[in-house]
Amino acid sequence: MAMKLKLINALFFSLISSLSFFLGSSSVGIHDGLRITNAERRVENKGVSSMSEVILGFSPVEIDHLALLKAAVPGGTKKKITYTSLDVNPKLPDGPNGTKYFSITLLNPLKAGEAVTLEVLYILTESLEPFPSEISQSESQLVYYRDSAVILSPYHVEQQTTFIRTPSTRVESYTNVEPTNRAGLELKYGPYIDQSPHSFSPIIVHFENNNPFVVVKELVREIEISHWGSIQVKEHYMVAHAGARLKGAFSRLDYQSRPSANGVASFKQLLARLPPRVSSVYYRDEIGNISSSHLRLDFKKSELEIEPRYPLFGGWRSTFIIGYRVPLEDFLYESTDGSRRYLNFTFGCPMMETVVNKLTIKVVLPEGSKNPTVVAPLTLEQHLEIKYSYLDVIGRPVVVLTKRNVVPEHISPFEVVYDFNPAFMLAEPLILVSVFFVFFLACIAYLHGDLSIQKYKTS
Repeated sequence: MAMKLKLINALFFSLISSLSFFLGSSSVGIHDGLRITNAERRVENKGVSSMSEVILGFSPVEIDHLALLKAAVPGGTKKKITYTSLDVNPKLPDGPNGTKYFSITLLNPLKAGEAVTLEVLYILTESLEPFPSEISQSESQLVYYRDSAVILSPYHVEQQTTFIRTPSTRVESYTNVEPTNRAGLELKYGPYIDQSPHSFSPIIVHFENNNPFVVVKELVREIEISHWGSIQVKEHYMVAHAGARLKGAFSRLDYQSRPSANGVASFKQLLARLPPRVSSVYYRDEIGNISSSHLRLDFKKSELEIEPRYPLFGGWRSTFIIGYRVPLEDFLYESTDGSRRYLNFTFGCPMMETVVNKLTIKVVLPEGSKNPTVVAPLTLEQHLEIKYSYLDVIGRPVVVLTKRNVVPEHISPFEVVYDFNPAFMLAEPLILVSVFFVFFLACIAYLHGDLSIQKYKTS
């Protein structure tokens, strides 16, 4: 199977495989008649009946780091390729040595001799191990990558080739499984002929990787809706450098005087992609506002480039808050009768090229909102809370969405639908008017009483 493995950054990589299937087997199990005939992946069914699914296998280690798995059927023309998504679901029972199976359901059952091309994308997070685990400020970072030279498959593989592309030409060592060849950034394993089902050939590649090991340990995004004209967004970040820990003391003098030779494995800038038409943008930490940020605006997006107070080395952490406002009319819509509201926002982390261990999105609805529901293309943990703010009486419903192991490919639109009686918009103004009216009456009563006392004293 010609698997193109590309390291996107230090913490996660994507494996995109083109699967060409020549199928024609019987039931929906794992069939002896189905074979991978070429490792680009061409699968030929030696059976006589139709096939409705294709099975993928993953080792227990891969399952622990699996953030995303999806499959699609490409179509259209060479100039304009379209994709039709396919359902991918876990399949029981497990295979040998703890192998976990996933089933790709085909659009239509394939008869003997028919073919279909599938594209599969899966992303593993935090699968690179820094070695050595500690480095000095001036040293480059080296990592281990562990895999198998052959694909873990429940099918017989007649021919397979695996490609691993490293971010630099510095490769300290790699496992040699003949035939193995290396040229520039690419390491080629195979082709291997006639691999039996569930074959596994472990390999380790030790190479240089100074890409930022940015991990957002926790991100809480609070989206507060005001029907009076704006949406306030506040994002709480806990960011860590998950690479090799810094050995020894940090020298800011060396870091600033020789940036190309000191701190090559550190990072000091982060880029957040925000919605268009943002305003009132701020960036601060527990000390106060941080001035080292740059905001770029255009009609499609806004980009905020930020610098923490200090560069981050392996094992270091930083916490900060980003906040901004966006116009209400860009994200909130209402039904024709005005009783239902629809919030369309983006799920995911605005920080570019990062892995998020835990992402929580809190959508704070206006007081009086009822029956909130969430429409999202992802599986999310959901629950409701109540938040009290100024002049609130019954509190504001908060829709809380949580997901772990989030990668940029998870970024997608989601919708929160809720019922709202427009009469509730008058609640706060009426409370304010009532408070001022009561205060006014109290002042009059006080002045009247004071004048009465003065007259009494005079008389």
